Amino acid sequence: MKPGIHPDYHDINIVMTDGTTYVTRSCYGKAGDTLRLDIDPKSHPAWTGVQRMLDTGGQVAKFNKRFAGIGTRAKG
Repeated sequence: MKPGIHPDYHDINIVMTDGTTYVTRSCYGKAGDTLRLDIDPKSHPAWTGVQRMLDTGGQVAKFNKRFAGIGTRAKG
């Protein structure tokens, strides 16, 4: 490897969504920094198999309002 072209690789603290912590090595931040996860294997549906509807910024409500009439037929 060429000297001086690689980022600093150091220990950081990871805080999971349930509050558990562990130390890993990363290029993130400075040595000893803390990375707080919003989504992790204990809470994400891809790993847990439990689906939840998260409405961030009203996107689901906006979709439902826009496409409410699709699939319904008017009488007559």
